[in-house]
Amino acid sequence: MASTTFSGPVVSTGGFTGAVTGAVTGNVTGSVLATTPVNVTTSPLTVTQATHGGRTVTLNLATGITATLPAASGTGTIYRFVIGTAITSNTTIIKVANASDTMTGTAYVVSDTAAAVLGYRTGSTDDTITMDGSTKGGLKGDIIELVDVATNLFSVLVHSAATGTEATPFSAT
Repeated sequence: MASTTFSGPVVSTGGFTGAVTGAVTGNVTGSVLATTPVNVTTSPLTVTQATHGGRTVTLNLATGITATLPAASGTGTIYRFVIGTAITSNTTIIKVANASDTMTGTAYVVSDTAAAVLGYRTGSTDDTITMDGSTKGGLKGDIIELVDVATNLFSVLVHSAATGTEATPFSAT
């Protein structure tokens, strides 16, 4: 892979994408994509573009975590969450920051009672994902990915497994 050398300041108003290798020195304007996972073991979590955008956020709290996304503004930022510790009590919730933001997308849920994958689609006002460690997902390895696609709109894709009588993880709160 070729390398590029800059002399003078480099400004990015939309951030940098891809892996950043080597040292980043001097004044940096904009955001540099970090690739190491963020391990979260406490609740609540205030998600920020600078800390969590473009990174895998591992949710490791058996009693559940409430994560609040930043306001959707169309940045294209990807927020990826992985359930690192199965939820055994309470719930893990990923929700929008305000009454104007919504989510659009799909959850694919592997059923424990049949060789089936169930699909759930968001409703027009859905703004929250709730996983309970059983019927709504929240098992170790589940992946939730949201993309800030437009003002007031996140695209969402959930890959999860569930037990019991499966149900949609999406709701409007």
